[in-house]
Amino acid sequence: MLPPSRRSCCATAATLFILASSSKIFSDTAALISNLDVVVAVDTAVCHLAGALAKLVFVLLPFVPDWRWLLDRDDSPWYPTARLFRQNEDRAWDGVIARIGAALRQHFAV
Repeated sequence: MLPPSRRSCCATAATLFILASSSKIFSDTAALISNLDVVVAVDTAVCHLAGALAKLVFVLLPFVPDWRWLLDRDDSPWYPTARLFRQNEDRAWDGVIARIGAALRQHFAV
């Protein structure tokens, strides 16, 4: 869950929903995603589902990501609506959160 100190990066752009474990059925998760403007997620089934639904999805990736995200790119050949936000160094999420905040502000034009 995003700590309150980090929520300010996007709280002015739109209503922020934290949906951790709010759904137990995958079809409910798909329905929920289809009603969002953008999904922000780490590499889980949620980001793959959002990509498969062609929903704008910002994916937070660790310094050494899973092979399917490839390297040295911020897009995905499998999910055209995905934007990849990678760590610049191991365990350093501050830069990733800052870049996602900027992308959200740009997307929502605030």
